[in-house]
Amino acid sequence: MLQLTTIRHDAEGVIAALAKRNLNARPAIDALLSLNERRRQVQAETENLQAESNKLAKSIGLLFREGKAAEAEGMKAQSADIKERLNLLATALQEVENEERAQLIALPNTPHTSVAAGKSAEDNEVVATWGSAPDLAEGFVPHWELTDRYKLIDFERGVKITGAGFPVYTGKGARLQRALIQFFLDRNTAAGYLEVQPPHFINEASGFGTGQLPDKEGQMYHMTEDNLYAIPTAEVPVTNLLRDEIVPEADLPIKMTAYSPCFRREAGSYGKDVRGLNRLHQFDKVEIVCVEHPSKSYDRLDEMVAHVAGLLQDLGLHYRILRLCGGDMGFTSALTYDFEVWSAAQERWLEVSSVSNFETFQANRLMLRYRSTEDQKPHLAHTLNGSALALPRIVAALLENNQGPDGIAIPEVLRPYTGFDRITA
Repeated sequence: MLQLTTIRHDAEGVIAALAKRNLNARPAIDALLSLNERRRQVQAETENLQAESNKLAKSIGLLFREGKAAEAEGMKAQSADIKERLNLLATALQEVENEERAQLIALPNTPHTSVAAGKSAEDNEVVATWGSAPDLAEGFVPHWELTDRYKLIDFERGVKITGAGFPVYTGKGARLQRALIQFFLDRNTAAGYLEVQPPHFINEASGFGTGQLPDKEGQMYHMTEDNLYAIPTAEVPVTNLLRDEIVPEADLPIKMTAYSPCFRREAGSYGKDVRGLNRLHQFDKVEIVCVEHPSKSYDRLDEMVAHVAGLLQDLGLHYRILRLCGGDMGFTSALTYDFEVWSAAQERWLEVSSVSNFETFQANRLMLRYRSTEDQKPHLAHTLNGSALALPRIVAALLENNQGPDGIAIPEVLRPYTGFDRITA
């Protein structure tokens, strides 16, 4: 969440930044500043009354020691009145703090200065493109026909077992899935990311820390009895590993990677945009997470973007990188780059990764800090994450782009992991 000190010191800057998200934040900011002023007044009144109470207590004690019991008893009534007023102020302070926090939680992150204003994905900026669209042989088909032809994924039995959006991978489809996971993890660990295997369920505190709660609870699967949520991405449990911790500055950057299944209750429409692997409720993804010093986080973001680009190049997939506009960016992000790969059979771009810098937004909710070597004080860190990579649309693109009359070719880098170089009938 945003820091109140930032809002107090640069309210107009915050309002202008949030306008990039098509959000008129002035009423909320004005309300926050008013609440903050009220809180400061109550705190000052409380401190003054507490000082008066302490002074009175000393006087009462002195009068009793001097044998002036009657005078002391008279002052005790005054002391009781002050204590009653302090109790009322404590209640008022709690109420204004709760309202202040609720207002802060409702505000999204302020976009980075490089983020353009915009309303939707149509306003995103293409910042890089690599490769070219494959020239498919006559008779090419989309991946959902390929998975059926070569018995790679059983969508119908997945529906029978669970419902739509829960596919069953079989045979070489399952091996390709496992190969991609292992390939991504190996490349990530070679780049200095520590592999972790996190829980697949989180509590409310974890969901709040990374910003899924209370903003996205409708998109998450919830276990009512235990009040736990199935993770939408490994970013959530991995980043929460450092919740409520102060790490030495010398330990930064902290780089982690994790594979996990992901669960999302996203409402989908009908048609080709959600057919096959295009949109699922359960899917596999490998994530990279970084905790970094604020002065170095944007250099780290560039490094993470380059790393994801390298993975796609190794797979030979034609891709483009988009810098998201304010209107298309996630609630918690300050700057996000999306990667899209070209789906030759569907003739459309498919999003396969988002790489984001959250600056202090998540860290403030997580109370994730580093201890500065300069002043020995704790400061909020910056958090970053990226998909490296999300599997469903990667698989879709690999199958479609590499199909031919004699089957589907497997990228060379994956062959040591799959144990085969081609998928045939």
